[in-house]
Amino acid sequence: MTASRADVVATALADLYRDPAGGRTRLLASPMGAMPRLGARLARATFAPGLLLSDGEATLVDAEDRPRGHLPYERVFDVVWGGRRHVVMGATQLDAEGNTNISCIGPHARPKVQLLGVRGAPGNTVHHRTSYWIGRQGPRILVPEVDVVSGVGVRRGAADLHHVVTDLAVFAVVADGQLPAVRLRSVHPGVDLEQVRAATGWALGEVGDVPATRAPSDDERAWLDRLDPDGSVREAMA
Repeated sequence: MTASRADVVATALADLYRDPAGGRTRLLASPMGAMPRLGARLARATFAPGLLLSDGEATLVDAEDRPRGHLPYERVFDVVWGGRRHVVMGATQLDAEGNTNISCIGPHARPKVQLLGVRGAPGNTVHHRTSYWIGRQGPRILVPEVDVVSGVGVRRGAADLHHVVTDLAVFAVVADGQLPAVRLRSVHPGVDLEQVRAATGWALGEVGDVPATRAPSDDERAWLDRLDPDGSVREAMA
């Protein structure tokens, strides 16, 4: 049975946790959004049993949302500042350095569109591992330069930018002083490389033989059906 694009994306989001930040085996996952949360739950259910998940309030839960511990709000900041967290955030704009914008579109002093504000993005990106989920990749989202820097990129002191997962591809963030720092790692099955180029606001350059993003194993697919039994999370991506 051929895996759906949504199954592939959920697996890619789970794979974000295969390399724990700083080599830590116990790490707080903070996935923002339904698909990132499904990916984190899949990771917890399969290869990352030490991954800590929150119910969004004060309870730590397992992959099936069963209570497993307590994390009051004031303790979250100890986890953040200690680098023991991997957040998967969204972004209205993301550029080739890994800077992100969730604040406004247009000049900050006179924006065309007001968004969320910078929120926790600066603290997240300077203290611990950060990845991004872009549900609809396009050149107005992956831009040459963000209008406002909310989350910092590799040249502004990001602690550990990891990966960017989109509905088309997976990008790795490489802090080696070269641009683009956000580099194509894999293309989802059924997606053409030229689609990814057209949906990226900076030149990808020579990318060589780009592999396909891996499909879920039979065990992972069974877990996806268990964690998302009516398929509503995956169907929302279609």
